[in-house]
Amino acid sequence: MIHKLTSFSTRHRWMMVVIWTVLGAGLSFVGKAMMYDVTDSQSGDFLPQQYDSAVALRIAEDEFGAAPDPNALTVLVARDDGGKLTAADERRITGTAAGLGRERIAAPAPEPLMKDHSQIPRVSPGAVAPDRSFRLLTVSLDGNPQDPGVQDVYKKFRDIAEREFAHEDLRVGFTGGIASTVDNLDAEETTGKVVSSLTMGLIVLLNVLVFRSVLAALVPLIAVALIGGVASGAVVGAAKLFGIDLDPSTPSLIGVVLLGIGVDYFLFLMFRFREQLRNHPGQDARTAAVETTRRVGGAITSAALTIVAAFATLGLASFGQFRVLGPAIAISVLVMLVASLTLMPALLALLGRAMFWPARAWKKERTGGISARLGHAVSARPVRYALGSLVLLGALGAGAVGMKMSYDQQGLPETAAVRTAEQIARSLPAGVSDPHTVYVSSTDGRDLKASSLTGMSRALAKEEGVGKVGEPVLSKDRTAARVDLLLSVKSDTQHARDLVSGPIRDTAARTAPEGTKAYVTGTAAVFADISTAVEKDLRLVFPVAALLIAVILFLLLRSVLAPVVLMLAVGLGFVATLGASTLLFQHTLDRPGISFTLPLVLFLFVVALGTDYNILITDRIREEMAKPGPARHAVAEAVRHTAPAVATAGVVLAGSFAALAASPVTQELGFATGLGIILSSLVLSLVLVPALAALLGRGLWWPRRSGRTGRHHAAGAPPAPGHHQPYEVATAYRPEHEAAR
Repeated sequence: MIHKLTSFSTRHRWMMVVIWTVLGAGLSFVGKAMMYDVTDSQSGDFLPQQYDSAVALRIAEDEFGAAPDPNALTVLVARDDGGKLTAADERRITGTAAGLGRERIAAPAPEPLMKDHSQIPRVSPGAVAPDRSFRLLTVSLDGNPQDPGVQDVYKKFRDIAEREFAHEDLRVGFTGGIASTVDNLDAEETTGKVVSSLTMGLIVLLNVLVFRSVLAALVPLIAVALIGGVASGAVVGAAKLFGIDLDPSTPSLIGVVLLGIGVDYFLFLMFRFREQLRNHPGQDARTAAVETTRRVGGAITSAALTIVAAFATLGLASFGQFRVLGPAIAISVLVMLVASLTLMPALLALLGRAMFWPARAWKKERTGGISARLGHAVSARPVRYALGSLVLLGALGAGAVGMKMSYDQQGLPETAAVRTAEQIARSLPAGVSDPHTVYVSSTDGRDLKASSLTGMSRALAKEEGVGKVGEPVLSKDRTAARVDLLLSVKSDTQHARDLVSGPIRDTAARTAPEGTKAYVTGTAAVFADISTAVEKDLRLVFPVAALLIAVILFLLLRSVLAPVVLMLAVGLGFVATLGASTLLFQHTLDRPGISFTLPLVLFLFVVALGTDYNILITDRIREEMAKPGPARHAVAEAVRHTAPAVATAGVVLAGSFAALAASPVTQELGFATGLGIILSSLVLSLVLVPALAALLGRGLWWPRRSGRTGRHHAAGAPPAPGHHQPYEVATAYRPEHEAAR
């Protein structure tokens, strides 16, 4: 299958390049234009419907028409001179606010396929500070807060509001909702551009240093950009087709994953392509490209399918953000796999030896070097290197002791929105800009009375952490009621989640009128339920993903022992990475814990992506062991040939993920995935797995006989000078002929 696909792609290489270029340009445009139509920034929308806060949100929308509004922002209005608001000031605030609520905000002309977000904002009065130092307004806009078009509308409204209130000698501040989103994006814009440039520079520099060629440095990036455009369009199209909402972080994660694995797969092909050209000086580029993909294509396919299988298991998760992230990345990786077997070989066949111009040293094989010394050292002293790797991984893994999950927002930049929120919190309950609500629903069909809710309201007001309880509001058909409450603690803290999920929910349930049920929602309530869903998903996804990866490794390696060795290795790598992250962020930086999404996402990224390198080195070890000679010599040769590709690819992928650490919001994810990939590529793949292979010898392939491990190589092909023995010669060797294991 792979051979036929590659043969067709290299035979029609120009056509293949044109097809991918057209697809990349077209689907990239579609994906960019429609991405914000299929994203949802409301975490509560991703909760399973049976959770308490999810039920409350349904009641809010069905009975009160109050759908969650991710754009709702709080506007603080105060006197320029810092004095107390007078009655005249109040009238001016009311009049100006009413004017803002009548003025249509014109958005910039939208690009093709994109919506026009011009709209009239909804402005309503809010609370007044007890010391009359400011008054609050609530403003709501329509649209996805991540959409640049909606952000432009907000910025225009903000400028108009500042100007209109300034005419009345009043100043304004904005916080919450889209205000916080825009301020955070603006604060990180420069950092993001610098980090993106440095990441691209790192990839180019590494490729130039390794291949001594400009084309070898630039072609992979250009190809991955085209493939990324196709993947983006495919993910958006699938979301549109099946009516799925994506989390706003999904597009950026897809971009990082595709950049990393795309460059990795291209590097695997280029290293083997260069080796093929070196060993067969007279071979034409097309034949070399076909042979290269035939030898490496199986490993790349298995590596990609490992990632697909691991992330596809997220489809079993109950928490919607996980459930949509998995299939989205799986689709993207499948697109990258198809490109790796079609576009990449076509480019190699098209460029041929020019890919490595002007370098010439590659034409002569080096017998020494760092890779050769590493391979010799590991194969000669496998016990020492295996124990050393295990000690390192164990020491890092020990940091996971006492690990806690945190649902707090960590590392947010100090912005105008943050300062406005702090000013509000000094005078009003901390939850005033983020209220929580108790929804009471009739279970027997009887009408509710406001008086029947008095007892519940009084009981809630006495609970710790409740700053204020509002008057009950009945729905039109009187079968549901709403009771707003303001917390005296910040809504995005663990303390708030403990209060809402514990005493507040218990009190509401206990004091609800007979024949009714009470449900609590709000930021703290939603994240309390998310924590429950995530813990449940961790127990399900971990074993299923591990089982699928083990099955794929078994099908690739046709061995029982080899997949067990690889799974144990990547498992140790995951624990070590998680331990190091816990040690840094929880124990050293004294944070409440690590991000609640980190263990699951880290497991998938480190185990699935890290397995790529283990598959590549193990596949080469199997190839080398198919030849006559001691098993340890085969391990040394496998490391010598594969270490440059694995090390370069690992640094590139780790650098791609580490770029996420530049943003305070994704700092933990960037550090953890970057470290995990480094451990997977440099420690597991180049030291631990080869050391274990040297210790086990050809027994690594049990129950298969070692003489059959090389069947995937070409039979009857005449070997070039100094190149591999053909399969028939390789199978003549048996383990009993070894002088040393």
